[in-house]
Amino acid sequence: MPSRPLRFLIGLALGVVLGLGYAWRIQPVAYYDTAPDSLRQDYRVDYVLMVAQSYQAEGDLRLSLLRLAALGPRPPAEIVEEAIGFAEANGFGQVDRQALRQLADDLRSIPSSPEIGSS
Repeated sequence: MPSRPLRFLIGLALGVVLGLGYAWRIQPVAYYDTAPDSLRQDYRVDYVLMVAQSYQAEGDLRLSLLRLAALGPRPPAEIVEEAIGFAEANGFGQVDRQALRQLADDLRSIPSSPEIGSS
């Protein structure tokens, strides 16, 4: 009969293997309707690019601001600038980079809103 520590290690290994098998094969985690701010950087850039392309087609800057707000509390122009940097570093096409630049330029042209409570 195996010693007590050996039985413990065999039980632990068996539990880990069975737990991982269950989690990976039988009932894996499925993500649905996740928020855009939880996306990986490359997917975030794709999202920003889609917003920029929609802006080119629709010309609605307010709608673009709402779409970019889904990526978190950072300023929209900063989010687009980060996307431009990623696009340039990763060889995005000229048309895509131009769409991002146009959106960034138009976002920078928005006057900053006055602080609440100041008179």
